[in-house]
Amino acid sequence: MDTQVMPREQLGICAEGNLHSVYLMFNANEGGESQLRPCLANVAQYLYELADQYADSAFNAFVAIGANFWDHLYPGSRPAELKPFPAMESGNRDAPAIEFDIFIHLRCDRLDILHLVANEVNEMLEGLAELEEEERGFRFMDSRDLTGFVDGTENPKGRGRQAVALVGDEDDAFRGGSYIHVQKYVHNLSKWHRLPLKKQEDIIGRTKQDNIEYASEDKPLTAHIKRVNLKYDNGEPIEILRQSMPYGSVKQQGLMFISTCKTPSHFEKMLHSMVFGDGEGHHDHLMHFTQAVTGSSFFAPSLDFMIQFDD
Repeated sequence: MDTQVMPREQLGICAEGNLHSVYLMFNANEGGESQLRPCLANVAQYLYELADQYADSAFNAFVAIGANFWDHLYPGSRPAELKPFPAMESGNRDAPAIEFDIFIHLRCDRLDILHLVANEVNEMLEGLAELEEEERGFRFMDSRDLTGFVDGTENPKGRGRQAVALVGDEDDAFRGGSYIHVQKYVHNLSKWHRLPLKKQEDIIGRTKQDNIEYASEDKPLTAHIKRVNLKYDNGEPIEILRQSMPYGSVKQQGLMFISTCKTPSHFEKMLHSMVFGDGEGHHDHLMHFTQAVTGSSFFAPSLDFMIQFDD
């Protein structure tokens, strides 16, 4: 019987959904790694403690380190599968890589608390890292994407979230951590809204109003859920935990897609299936109506890993 205690994971990795989110992308100032390590440990510990302080608003968060920056920050060890974002392009379907050094993921049911905490985190990192990108997400209707379809239906439930998202025995030094992939998608909603309802449903593979998945024989090979609901040869599902939320204004809006998983290969297989399809020309037709403008790869280590470096 395995009696090894799992390190404390950062609470935002597997948290249930929220009403609001703030996403902060930083690049580190050169030469400040020795100060940045304890600073990020303090940020992670602070965010962990805020989950109790703001429990009535379901606050949660995590800190993740960019694949290209990891060795500068933690040269002594590296997660076994950590690598840069897998940029892909085929036809007019583009999944570019735009890497950042640090990703701070904040979520809560109160936007004022998120605004307060985001400012505090930015001040904690002052002089050590520069804020490059900020985006604010929100729950839309009953957890729908701005296309009008329910998002995250296939997410694992209950303890299954930890089983899918958190590294376990396969990389003992990084137990309790998670591989994070972030893409900012910009939707062409005027083009989408011109489609008849049935065409929209065929592109997704579900009914819009009732969120009922098409029967397997009725699902087009180009349907979004056909392209991302993958299985290994033995029938085992290839799963990720999605922590995505809509974002934006009238001028630009879309989806902040966030994948958390115990291995980066699951996300890569899904993205490849969307962009390149099944080898017979059946790519994801949803990509005709949305464009990825960023793509970043990170690892969110356990809280216990990070606080080794808090002094």
